[in-house]
Amino acid sequence: MDAPPDPPPGRAARSRLDQAARAAWLYYIAGRTQDEIAAQLNVSRQTAQRLVARAVAEKLIKFRFDHPLGACLARAEKLARRHDLVVCEVVPSDAGGSASLAGLAVAGAAYLEGWLAQRPPVVIGLSTGRTLRALAAEVSPMAAPQHKLFSLCGTLAADGRAIATDPAMRIAEQTGAQYYPMTLALAAGSAEEKRLAGQQRAYQTLRGLQLQARCLLLGVAPIGWQAPLHQGGFISDAELSELMEAGAVGEIAGCAFDATGARVQTPIAERINALWAGNADKAVRVGIAAGREKVPALRAALDGRLLNGLITDEATAEALLMESGAGG
Repeated sequence: MDAPPDPPPGRAARSRLDQAARAAWLYYIAGRTQDEIAAQLNVSRQTAQRLVARAVAEKLIKFRFDHPLGACLARAEKLARRHDLVVCEVVPSDAGGSASLAGLAVAGAAYLEGWLAQRPPVVIGLSTGRTLRALAAEVSPMAAPQHKLFSLCGTLAADGRAIATDPAMRIAEQTGAQYYPMTLALAAGSAEEKRLAGQQRAYQTLRGLQLQARCLLLGVAPIGWQAPLHQGGFISDAELSELMEAGAVGEIAGCAFDATGARVQTPIAERINALWAGNADKAVRVGIAAGREKVPALRAALDGRLLNGLITDEATAEALLMESGAGG
């Protein structure tokens, strides 16, 4: 009796691939457990697991991420690649596409808590602003006395009032972290007044903390009429006009910058009590901001490497990608 002919080349491999396809269908479509798949295909549980894994490796399975966060994750990945970001998170926008302060606050608080949960001491700097204040309100209570928080800019108004949007104190209260405020007016009365303040020991301590900082959390604001610096009364109409004429598009911690991310030097800059975020080149510098009006400032800060991290919302991320030519 003649021996049966050899199977055509590839038949055994095709058979194994068919079995992997069956296993994958049972797992992803029918919703069976690996134990149930093993029993149905008469293989061990480990073999069933390998079959499902092979189906994925052979690209027999195509995933569709059916959740609103899918678009956010995709845009975050594009922004991270485009600007070489250390961290990038995009949260859903509110209905109608408006900026989601609550979403930014929750995402920013979760990111900060990751730093505060570390055992080794870390130094973290914060600017001021409505978004960071909302972030501070979302930080969970924890015991983190080994860490140091410091303010990047003056926390007082010209008349000595505390700036309501200073977030670092609230975070320190929630976590027990050591807090180093800049107890100076954001805008000094004169350049000489600022120079003298810079000689104080407390100010020098803040400079030292800036050099040690591992992370900066930064609000980003536009430069324009009724922008925070102007609306808060920190600069006059004439000073705002000077900044705009000098090419300023945004500010971080009171420090104005132009479309290249470079600091704008005008007479008002000589009166701002603040540490320039760009000097903390060893820190992760995370901008937390959203809104169409902030897109030019965010784009300049990203292009100029003033920021190397970003937490924003979907509408803002889409605008940044479209303006940078990276697609939506």
